[in-house]
Amino acid sequence: MQANNRKEIEEAKKAALEVLLHNAHGPFHGLPRTAGWGYPEPYTRDLMISMLGIAVSGNQELLNSVRKVLETLAKNQTTHGHITSLVHDKDDRGASDTTPLFLLATGIFRKVTGEVDFLSEAVEKSLVWMSYQSPSDKSLVAQQPTSDWRDEQWVTGYGLYVNTLVYSYLKMLGKDKSAKNMRHDMGRFTITGETKHHHVHEGLVVKHKPYYAFWAYKIYSSERFDLLGNSLAILSGLASPSRANEMISWIEEECTAMKNNGELKCDLPPNFFPYIKTDDPDWLERYAKYNNPGDYHNGGIWPFVSGFYVAVLVAAKRFKLAQEKLIELTHCIKLSRTENLEFGFNEWIKAQDGKPMGQDWQTWSAAMYLYAVKCVEEKRTPFFEEMRFNRSLDFR
Repeated sequence: MQANNRKEIEEAKKAALEVLLHNAHGPFHGLPRTAGWGYPEPYTRDLMISMLGIAVSGNQELLNSVRKVLETLAKNQTTHGHITSLVHDKDDRGASDTTPLFLLATGIFRKVTGEVDFLSEAVEKSLVWMSYQSPSDKSLVAQQPTSDWRDEQWVTGYGLYVNTLVYSYLKMLGKDKSAKNMRHDMGRFTITGETKHHHVHEGLVVKHKPYYAFWAYKIYSSERFDLLGNSLAILSGLASPSRANEMISWIEEECTAMKNNGELKCDLPPNFFPYIKTDDPDWLERYAKYNNPGDYHNGGIWPFVSGFYVAVLVAAKRFKLAQEKLIELTHCIKLSRTENLEFGFNEWIKAQDGKPMGQDWQTWSAAMYLYAVKCVEEKRTPFFEEMRFNRSLDFR
């Protein structure tokens, strides 16, 4: 890596830490903010995902802040074990990813602090809650539309992202038998090419796709590509090394094609593609206002998701490509909608023109940048190494 790139990354790391410390204390019971200005509320999923970056930062103030978040979530946990969508509001319920994220983040916190029984009662209650989210009474959990982080996009039945979270927390918490059963059931997400959805990959249709389906339920499924869900599949070890490498090559080829046809500006993959367009059967009228092609959840570039993708490249030992994407992500996090910010850590970027469209100083954008840098620097993926190789972690 060139010296100027290393300097730029070091400056960005300092800026990310500044953002996290700024956001560590917000107006709601002193809990962290989700963004520097736009989102003062403590959104559970954002803060739980941010645990990865905070854990590798080694910053005690941030770890203390996470402790408070986890303890507050446990206090506001429902009778049946569900974790609320807002940390401080016990009546804000219904998210499909907050409970698995709580279990994963608590597992990571235990590893970092050595407190192996931290929030044990709350963890057991949440595990029971999750066991009742499976319609088949097996391993895969189902969800309602717009109930995960894609609150403007429909995921019906068994969503890839939520189920990769479940597999990840099972591995993190040492529930190996349940994780093994889940790995077997993940075959439901395999795309065989028996039905070619031409509206999904028109001109780029491949018979056997290397990635996991976006969602699946009974005879229905979506073959669109979910970057976050597939990234977690690779990091957690659900996807084999050969499949991971095949998937990465496919992603890069698809992104080149999108750049050539004007659908993608920068060298980071959109969170979701191909974009859902107005004449596609899965288009919903509401998307015209909130979720247009290349926007938001319908193909926007999310820096926190890009952080996961950088980690995926490290996990697959594609170290040169990981460095290249980290440099591109460093350029991306400089973009802002607020004047006089050197680093914006914006929420999401419009795919077609590379313009920042969300809130600046987003907590998970800053945290996942720190995690991505750590992965590239150390050529390993903290916390996920154990899931893939069943070995002890070094938590330096």
